[in-house]
Amino acid sequence: MATEKGMSSQMGKGMTMSDQRGGHLYMQTNETRNFIIHYRRSANGAIAEVERTATGGAGSGVFKPVSGQESAPNDFEGAGSVILRPDRRFLFATNGGDNSVSSFSVGEDGRLTLLDTKPTGNAVEGRSGTAKSLVYVPSSSTLVVLHSFGPDHLRLMTVDDDGKLTPRPERYTMNTHDKPDRMATMATLSPNEKFLFVGTTFDQPPAPNPDGSPIIWVQKHGAPHSIASNAPDPDGLALFHVGEDGALGQASFHDGRGASPWYIAFLHNQQDTFVLGYAVGDGVSMGKIDADGKITISSPVMIDTSAGRPSELCWLSVSPDDRTVYATNFGYSNVSSYRINGKGLEIAKDPACPKVPGDGTFRALNGVVSSGPSDNWLTPDGAYFYQIYGNASKLVGYATRPDGSLEEVTSAAIPYNSPQGLAGF
Repeated sequence: MATEKGMSSQMGKGMTMSDQRGGHLYMQTNETRNFIIHYRRSANGAIAEVERTATGGAGSGVFKPVSGQESAPNDFEGAGSVILRPDRRFLFATNGGDNSVSSFSVGEDGRLTLLDTKPTGNAVEGRSGTAKSLVYVPSSSTLVVLHSFGPDHLRLMTVDDDGKLTPRPERYTMNTHDKPDRMATMATLSPNEKFLFVGTTFDQPPAPNPDGSPIIWVQKHGAPHSIASNAPDPDGLALFHVGEDGALGQASFHDGRGASPWYIAFLHNQQDTFVLGYAVGDGVSMGKIDADGKITISSPVMIDTSAGRPSELCWLSVSPDDRTVYATNFGYSNVSSYRINGKGLEIAKDPACPKVPGDGTFRALNGVVSSGPSDNWLTPDGAYFYQIYGNASKLVGYATRPDGSLEEVTSAAIPYNSPQGLAGF
């Protein structure tokens, strides 16, 4: 549980009354009958479950549809499956099991009321769908829904003033002529709402080993070839122009500067600058996009990979002062932190926290036994950081420290392997 020491160290002059009162945190269980868990967040970082609200849709449960594993964390290899509208009136969540999206109203006390659940328009093939990442475009009240697999990776919905959802007919692909089975990861909207970024992880679905773990090397032209995107083909990062009505233009593909350019997060105070995390490239880079959509990206700054590669560094959170980046290492059961130093990125703490062990049944791509940490969330004041550890059945909250380290202050038991998505205020 959180301590008085943790509370007093974080209550600074810059904190708002909302920060001092705490706030709310939301996570989806992704169970076959899907629920959103609502946590009350105290001013000292401690969390307590308030309620579970059914989404009206289905998750995939412990089954991992992107790899065919019967039970594994991070079912969809994605992020952003639970998001809040910027004004906090509505919360949206994917239901990956049946390819649907749910909308909820958010009360003044943070409690949720289900408003609508609608299909994305993509049929479910096999045991589960793969709807997994959401982006809201405020100027057109458009909800962008990303699926792991195509050909129609991206579908659109309109959100009306009452939070009701209307599926739209448009559909967009991440595939190319020579890569017809790409796996997308997550989508991010540029702050000016002109561009949508989409990350990728594999250029074709991974086949399973006898133990159920994914195979990421295949034979091509008589030689081993990695199926990780952007390795070596420089086309792993997709960019779509966003129209005034929310419709997307044709995708352009760019060099992500590393293998599996997975997660894109814009800085808060520099609207043309973003950070990019690499699942197979084992690091984080910085990039810029100009008004015409021209992208430049630096070389990744790698973490220590002596434990085995790839680290599967995927999820990122940027501090509100744009000085610190927290990176979740799916393969290492921990988090690393970076410092933005004015010239670029440098390692702050690697790791930033001790490993959180799982139950010993899950191995990451590097063969290391992992608890499979996935989505994370940083409070608006930057004081507390929350991390899902699916194979440990635990949601952990940390106090952030000036040197980039994380100190555990709270935790909550969560369903085994399936949970995903974190959003809050």
